[in-house]
Amino acid sequence: MASNQANSVLSTRVLDVDTSKIGKFEDAQTLEKWELSRDTSPEDPLLLAAQHLRTKSIPVGFPTETVYGLGADATRSDAVKGIYKAKGRPSDNPLIIHVCDLTMLRQYLVPADATSSDSDRDPIPEIYKPLIKEFWPGPLTILLPNPSPSKLAPEVTAGLSTFGVRMPDSPLALSLIKLAGVPLAAPSANASTKPSPTTAAHVLHDLSGRIELILNGGSCQVGVESTVVDGLCGPPVVLRPGGVSIERIRECAGWENTVKSYKDLSEVGGSAPRAPGMKYKHYSPKAKVVLFESTGSSNNIGPLEVWRLLAARDGKLTYHGLEAATWPIKVGIVSTKNWGTWAGFHRAKWNSRTENHAAPSPTTDAAEHSDGEWDSVLVSHGSEEEPRYEPESFSSSWSQSISSKPITVRAMPSDPSSLEFEVSLGKLLQGDPLSALPAADVIRMERSRQARAASSSAVDEFQNDFLEDLGHIADLFQIKLGGETKDIAHGLFSALRELDQREVDIIYVEGIEDEGDIAAAVMNRLRKAATVIEK
Repeated sequence: MASNQANSVLSTRVLDVDTSKIGKFEDAQTLEKWELSRDTSPEDPLLLAAQHLRTKSIPVGFPTETVYGLGADATRSDAVKGIYKAKGRPSDNPLIIHVCDLTMLRQYLVPADATSSDSDRDPIPEIYKPLIKEFWPGPLTILLPNPSPSKLAPEVTAGLSTFGVRMPDSPLALSLIKLAGVPLAAPSANASTKPSPTTAAHVLHDLSGRIELILNGGSCQVGVESTVVDGLCGPPVVLRPGGVSIERIRECAGWENTVKSYKDLSEVGGSAPRAPGMKYKHYSPKAKVVLFESTGSSNNIGPLEVWRLLAARDGKLTYHGLEAATWPIKVGIVSTKNWGTWAGFHRAKWNSRTENHAAPSPTTDAAEHSDGEWDSVLVSHGSEEEPRYEPESFSSSWSQSISSKPITVRAMPSDPSSLEFEVSLGKLLQGDPLSALPAADVIRMERSRQARAASSSAVDEFQNDFLEDLGHIADLFQIKLGGETKDIAHGLFSALRELDQREVDIIYVEGIEDEGDIAAAVMNRLRKAATVIEK
């Protein structure tokens, strides 16, 4: 019976939580005790979730200020194992526990068999007290020594001598932990390797049928996970970048010489990870992701990528599996600070092969370059306003046939289906729609457009008849996250999920400078998501 129940599909409910007057600290300066500020009825979603956490081994999805967490009683092995099962996550990856106040934390820093009279010393290491004062509650996880015997389930630490803990800056999360009466082990509430969830809808998409309860507290404020630090070694280290920057950490007493330590072997799977979320590939959508490192300029990537797409379509280049795709494909674009509309796809211009700078090229298909690399492509940037590119590794016949037709992007009506973003839609075409029409039809379309500006459906329908004949290369989906780092962090995971749900084949992402603020966390997540990184 138990086995059948374990393998059955669960009914997943999303419960809305009223976050007004939900709780507060007895003293916000000391963080010693979190108090509930309202009476709870038996049907209160928080009370139902807390009862679930105390009695069942199936985790609960709940919001924090960083991302949605998948919480379970950190003291029970069967409950913690439920997290690994729901996420499909390897059990050698440690979990972060979440506490509601410092009183709860201290209970888990002493051995399970200790008595109250064993020691009057504060078990919280002095090195962490400046960080706790400055950043808790908030997106900062600290590594603490795990006492022996420990009150925590062994699955929490994955065999390590330390455990990670934080105090979330979310009244909902703190109240849930308080009602449960135990710390909650809570990694991000996504299927393992998928982008982290920042809304209840994201959790439902990934874990529907795997868990029973999701608490809906709205979208997360920060959008990337917590920073993980280790102050038990010298000098202190940042094991994972996150919502608190290393620059701010270095401003705290005892942390002035903090160094980065998230590019060691544990990050690439060479050994057991010291911090949660650092061993396996994370944050990845299903589509191939091409990350362009920031150059600090407004250079767009579209023109060169058009050549790559066309070469893949025509079987001239092995490029992220697109040579075997069904064309036209779907292309996602995530722009941040510098890329313009369509990342420049609509501004591609081809060089004439008779220009003096053009290198000699093969004259037959048999002589074409075939090793699938793009290193042999001559990049001629032209001007900043009109960059121009030409592949010199393909036959002149193919290059001339491709470059004889201009590349255009036809903007499509906006899509209202996304509640989180304005998604710009376009069609990448090899040719000019109007150039394919007789002059009389062009005039008629223009008159119709002017006369019926409020309703362009007739014009759209008329033009759509010609798209297939124009060389429809791809449908474009562009999401602009804006130029502010906090907005980029807040929208990053949601943007990747949005494009994944639209079943795009490839996503081009504009990176940012990874120094200062939470930019390091943004780029760390993007590099983990990327199939390839372009410099």
